[in-house]
Amino acid sequence: GVGTMMPGETPPAPVGTAAAGGACANCGVLQQNIDEYVAALIALKQKMIDGDRLLTEYQQKCTDILSEISALRCQVEKMLQKILPLEKCQEELGSLKAELEEKKVCL
Repeated sequence: GVGTMMPGETPPAPVGTAAAGGACANCGVLQQNIDEYVAALIALKQKMIDGDRLLTEYQQKCTDILSEISALRCQVEKMLQKILPLEKCQEELGSLKAELEEKKVCL
């Protein structure tokens, strides 16, 4: 049994090498194309990763700016609350001055 198996196994080897030999140029081109595609894919993936990172950084900056703006709004509100009574005081002072001027005229 073993004797008959061996010859049956030998023919595919030369055929395989012959086929490979004939297609060698094509195989080389194909391999080159595959390498280029893989390189392009890797570059694209890197761009996507970079893009995602930039987006995350941008969103973080936006969040920071928004919190700064709300902090500034708070400060403005507080300032306004302080200014309003001062304005009232000024009005009162203005009317007092007017009264004094009138009294001066009378005197």
